[in-house]
Amino acid sequence: MIIRTISGIIGIIIAAFIIQLGSLPFAVATILLSLLAWYEFSDILGKKGIDTTLILGAVVLIFMECCAWLGNLEELLAVMTIGMLLIFLLTVILYGTVRPIDASVSIGGLLYIGLPFSHLIMLRFFDDEKLAPPADAMSKLFSFHVPVVNLDVGGALESLLNLQFDVGTALIWLLFIATWACDTFAFFVGTAFGSHKLASTISPKKTVEGFLGSMIGTTAITGVVGHFLFSFPMTEMFILGFALSIVAMLGDLVESALKRYGGVKDSGIFLPGHGGVLDRFDSILYTAPFFYYYVVVMGIV
Repeated sequence: MIIRTISGIIGIIIAAFIIQLGSLPFAVATILLSLLAWYEFSDILGKKGIDTTLILGAVVLIFMECCAWLGNLEELLAVMTIGMLLIFLLTVILYGTVRPIDASVSIGGLLYIGLPFSHLIMLRFFDDEKLAPPADAMSKLFSFHVPVVNLDVGGALESLLNLQFDVGTALIWLLFIATWACDTFAFFVGTAFGSHKLASTISPKKTVEGFLGSMIGTTAITGVVGHFLFSFPMTEMFILGFALSIVAMLGDLVESALKRYGGVKDSGIFLPGHGGVLDRFDSILYTAPFFYYYVVVMGIV
């Protein structure tokens, strides 16, 4: 418990600093996390005799997220297409070594990991002109009056201490706060009152009571923080919180199913006391894309 708490505190401090700093450090950190997640995914499936295209997959991930960082969405689609074709081509070039099942699972893993992390990058740079929402929401975007963070170490620290956020920073913080709230409320309410299993064959510790607690808590936290701290529309924030509580739980269950299939308790050991990157970002893999498109479609900013 002590190791878990210490590593958790250190992780939050580092994450807060990188989120505020933005720019290249945020993009690089996100890419590194996705590569670790890809390695963990490959390791889990490897226990079942499935060999992913680890190196080529890592290259595809890097290019995908670089395209997301630069706002080149057409290039992102091109990288995904070329990557898919190359991976399947390996079943011919390395016939007998790379099987169709290996190629198929590799592509599925790259989509499962690469696209959510790409959306995470897109959210952080949401105020970039290339990543702006549709034209009918442009006026709202530029009327979002919050101090803009200077992309330097001093500026990042000062903005964090003074609660100064630009649009992208505010969106990332809201996403993480809502997702963390979901996990936290589910754990504590489930521990205190849980008696009815939610998905016993996949994740025996998850309960219906914990899920209901996370719905109520996440809805409240997202509504309050989103509106009163970041000045987003109140109604949309409460709706978002309710939806995220469901989406986050689905992401958690998907990763639990993956680990159960591979016969592992944790996806990795990257975070002492917390498991691997997939263990910490399982819900984010689902909430990040949902959050992004909710913001765009609803014209939140």
